[in-house]
Amino acid sequence: MKNGTQTGFTLTELMIAMVLGVILAGGVVNLFVVGQRSFRADENVARMQDQGRFAINEIVKDIRMAGYIGELVHPVSIVPDAGLVTGTDCGVPGQPDWILRFFDAITGEINSLTAVDNATGATAAASFSCINAGEVLPQTDIVGVKRFAGRSVPVASLVANTIYMQSNAMEGIMYKAPLGAGVVGPLNEWEYRPSIYYIRNFTNAAGDGIPSLCRKALDFTAATGIQTECIASGIENLQIEYGLDTDGSGSANQYLSNPTLAQFQSVISARIFLLARTLNQDFAYTDDRTYTVSNAPVATPSDGFHRRLYTVTVPIFNMRNRARLMIGI
Repeated sequence: MKNGTQTGFTLTELMIAMVLGVILAGGVVNLFVVGQRSFRADENVARMQDQGRFAINEIVKDIRMAGYIGELVHPVSIVPDAGLVTGTDCGVPGQPDWILRFFDAITGEINSLTAVDNATGATAAASFSCINAGEVLPQTDIVGVKRFAGRSVPVASLVANTIYMQSNAMEGIMYKAPLGAGVVGPLNEWEYRPSIYYIRNFTNAAGDGIPSLCRKALDFTAATGIQTECIASGIENLQIEYGLDTDGSGSANQYLSNPTLAQFQSVISARIFLLARTLNQDFAYTDDRTYTVSNAPVATPSDGFHRRLYTVTVPIFNMRNRARLMIGI
């Protein structure tokens, strides 16, 4: 270089620098896009796992307690207060206030645990009148559980319009708080918590395509007496097999997907299958696995939703024990 003379990049060098800059910038942008996609996918899967765990825990908690009636020995000791009626019932059509009663009106058998296997809209409505036929996701199970809370409630903590049983270990009366005159003797108050679980074919609005685990429950703050609680989104299948103790051994020796009410009297456990999926599709992923869940139709989704199958076996002792006490075994 001569003294006092300045030189810069040649045109060729400038073009090479620009190309390298574009390549580096493209790499950074691609890395950012891939990171964002991976973050969204991980967030989607994490939310699905949270929803699935919560859903299975809620079902397990209720089914485990099916038929629990506090300190009482026989469900026949429980009678509804004369003023206790439901505006909209949720049970077998033709059996008024079914959700408040612990015996089938025709057979006299305990109905604290009832179910519909691989439901259609018609079969769902035929067993649980408060379920709209159009909201049920076909080929999924429905289970109804009647039970009381595991602990008695202090009188000072009773909540108006909530259903309780007031009992003295010999008899009980179910009522909507507050109750005027109850049973005689030392009293305990037990909150009544029936639930009917099913898979609804939408979450927020009909047609949104996002299945969810919902349940029907008593709520006398509304005129109907029945409310719908959707507790987990993205739950697309629920299947339950019921373990029967038919030989009196104290353990299940037969599992059925669709037991009759008479067979439910021998139920001692339940095997629960719950299939959860992400709310949004991952277009970089294809779920081509084949799912065989209990006796549900075999399915190969071939879509972009991530899925996880949860399964658990739950002991149920109240149903069989109450039934045996009733017949003096």
